[in-house]
Amino acid sequence: MNIGEIAKRAGVSRSTVSYALSGKRSVSEETRRKIQQVIDELGYRPNASARALANGRTSTIGLAFPPAGNHYTGMQLDFIGSVVEAAALYDYDVLLSPSGVDSDRSFQRLLAERRVDGAILMEIRLDDDRVDHLGALGFPAVCIGRTAHPEGSWWVGLDHTALAAACVHHLADLGHRRIAFVNRPEQLLRAGYESAHRGLDGFTKAAAERGLTVRTYSCGDDAPAGEACVERILHDDPATTALVTLNEAALGGLYRGLARADRHVPRDFSITGVVASRWAETVTPQLTAADVPAEQMGRLAVDLLVERIDRPDAPARHHLLAPPISLRASTGPVGTPAHDSDTTR
Repeated sequence: MNIGEIAKRAGVSRSTVSYALSGKRSVSEETRRKIQQVIDELGYRPNASARALANGRTSTIGLAFPPAGNHYTGMQLDFIGSVVEAAALYDYDVLLSPSGVDSDRSFQRLLAERRVDGAILMEIRLDDDRVDHLGALGFPAVCIGRTAHPEGSWWVGLDHTALAAACVHHLADLGHRRIAFVNRPEQLLRAGYESAHRGLDGFTKAAAERGLTVRTYSCGDDAPAGEACVERILHDDPATTALVTLNEAALGGLYRGLARADRHVPRDFSITGVVASRWAETVTPQLTAADVPAEQMGRLAVDLLVERIDRPDAPARHHLLAPPISLRASTGPVGTPAHDSDTTR
């Protein structure tokens, strides 16, 4: 069923039906009622393309979210869910684009065919062509993370530099002097992933401030890679007593690797990092971590994007989050079991 059939049955022109649906021009109350009666009888609902033509809006936002590896991590899936829930409160649907680099056809279709009113960009790189491209187009977009030069852009980010540094200081306060850093995969570092680089920077600077002996490792986004990484750490420096990780997907493997090496957590070895709370609480002992607020980040990103869509001339805004470390059971003084706690510092 289409507008032409409605017009025929109501005895009016197609343009009159269009005006009645969009509200762009006034239509007499009698004509509007006649058109509405036909619509109700036919059960007509304009499709998304028709609505977009009528009011210039699709009521859909795009989530350009390429998986960094071969699959989405738990933290990434949590974020996708939070965006969908937050968008629904504004009566927006979410269209997921699983790729999103500037040259990608899927991303280009998202823009060229006007499928969405705005976009949220994930997996931000320090030098990100998607951000530059959308900025040049003046297309409403919000980033999850920061480029090397975020001035003038809209974004929500975690302060990975401060969070990694806080983990180092926590371990140093407990007397740990030889600490490893388990980062994201090497290909993400080469690609310039913002979180991996800023986390490494925070770890390195904090370790230097405390005079610690440290080694840094890239690790694949899965449990077997985490297990292999622990084997490398203990081979390179058997005296290592703690590690900091940004790699949530490898977390289970890190624990398994320590168990295989007969390193009891936290009596013999402490582990901490930046991880979503529900994942930190699935391991045993539960992970002392800076909890990633995925739900809050999704909500803030949608809030900013809707503001951008509704107010195209509004000045750029951002949110930089630095959640405290939640003290659980995976860290303790060197050689001394930690007390089981679940308080926040």
